[in-house]
Amino acid sequence: MHTARNTFKTFVFLAALGGLFVIIGGVLGGTGGMIIALLFAVVLNMGTYWFSDKIVVKMTRSRPVTETEAPWLYRIVRTLAQSANMPMPRLYVMPASQPNAFATGRNPDKAVVAVTEGILSVLTEEELTGVLAHELAHVRNRDILIGAVAATVAAAITMLARLAMWGAILGGGGRDRGSSPLGGVAMLLSWLLAPIAALLIQMAVSRSRESQADASGAELLGDATPLANALIKIDAAAKRTPQMAVNPAVSHLFLQAPFRGQGVTKLFMSHPPLEQRLEQLRKLGARV
Repeated sequence: MHTARNTFKTFVFLAALGGLFVIIGGVLGGTGGMIIALLFAVVLNMGTYWFSDKIVVKMTRSRPVTETEAPWLYRIVRTLAQSANMPMPRLYVMPASQPNAFATGRNPDKAVVAVTEGILSVLTEEELTGVLAHELAHVRNRDILIGAVAATVAAAITMLARLAMWGAILGGGGRDRGSSPLGGVAMLLSWLLAPIAALLIQMAVSRSRESQADASGAELLGDATPLANALIKIDAAAKRTPQMAVNPAVSHLFLQAPFRGQGVTKLFMSHPPLEQRLEQLRKLGARV
């Protein structure tokens, strides 16, 4: 029931992004520019999706880890992959002291699961199993694809607003300039607010997928307690370790947001608050 609800929320958010794009296109006009912006965004983001495993591994400076180096890590992931009826993903370790993990790859056959050096020294094997179940759930739920779709539409909205802005500046405001003060105000608001609205909806999609991965991971493991305990430990340890030097473009991939938001910046966070995640896991039977 919970998984179905989160799936429904995700499609609502994606529909909202698409609807916002159509509305902004109608306000700003310029059908040709709108089509070019959309095509460019699709090519850019689908290219990123297709090569996501290579790009993210390079951006995070993660290195492949062999079964000889970490037999217990392979054993945990292999057992979870078999339970989920998934291929064994490639395993990587990221050189970062902050405890965290991420998954990427366009499908289960191309999946990469990575953990930071910090998480290996903080969690017990049981807690790490809960984290890895969460990451495999992202792969099984095709969250990389959903994220790419959301990013595509969000980027298209942003580029459309910028194209319209520069078109108005360079072209003197278009044939209808000055015909309606309200039209000018609407265009100005679209330039300023469209990218922010697109980003807010994109982050909402990301938070929804994180919640679903928490639930799916707990279901895969058959116990929500290990992940709940892991999240508590990771949050406490993250406050004592330096912030990760990671590109914000990949921050949504991590188990926990590498950056901490305060005040209004929480609107732009890609992950649900810790207490909200724990409350969901408690409803799934977590003993924390």
